[in-house]
This record gives sequence, C-alpha cells and structure tokens, in this order.
Amino acid sequence: MNFPENLKYTKDHEWISVEGDIATVGVTEFAQGELGDIVFVEIETEGESLDKDEVFGTIEAVKTVSDLFMPLSGEIIEINSGLEDAPESVNESPYENGWMIKIKLSNTSEVDDLMDVSAYKDLIGQ
Repeated sequence: MNFPENLKYTKDHEWISVEGDIATVGVTEFAQGELGDIVFVEIETEGESLDKDEVFGTIEAVKTVSDLFMPLSGEIIEINSGLEDAPESVNESPYENGWMIKIKLSNTSEVDDLMDVSAYKDLIGQ
C-alpha cells in the first residue's frame, strides 16, 4: 500500500496535505480499500466553516455509507467537483485525483495533532 511520507494522517483514515494555511483532504488508500468500490461522494459544505471532527460529507460504497470528518478546523473553500461524475477516482487515485476538499485553516496549530506516516502505519498494522 502507498502512504506518501509528505502527508499527515488521521485515525479516521484521511490524509492531509498542508501548504501554508490551506489543507487538501482525502481518504487513504487503506480506507478506499476497506470501503470497496466508491459509487458516490456527497459534500455540500462548500463555503461553510466547520470545527475539527465535524462531519463535512459522506462517501458511499457498494457495501456501506461512511461519514467524512473534518481533520482540522476551517472553511471549506473548494470541493473536488470531479468526484460527482467520477467517484471511482477515490479508488483509482486516492492521493491525486481522488482528493475531497480544500480547507482554509482557522487554527494551524491543529496540524501538530495529526499523525505522521509511521504513526498511521502503526494504527493500521502495517
């Protein structure tokens, strides 16, 4: 499995790429593998400011529907509109084309609470 070293991770199996005060968020390769074939991603929170751990959307696979949780507090400034027509991008390219949202961070110190790649691998037993 692929776990890029430059990303941060959460216990909810999301990855985060931070550049300044903008964070890009998606689900990890492990998560998409556990979910199975992704058939729908619903995110209707663009423009909203949400706190860390609040639900920002849902991801639907053939066998389950899961909530998506904010890994960091901030305003959702962009949603990956490509997922509307191609939700399978989450399976095929979780770290590139399968990203979910971009957040303008309201508290950059929260980044320090995220896991690095080795802590995430320990979490999933890799």
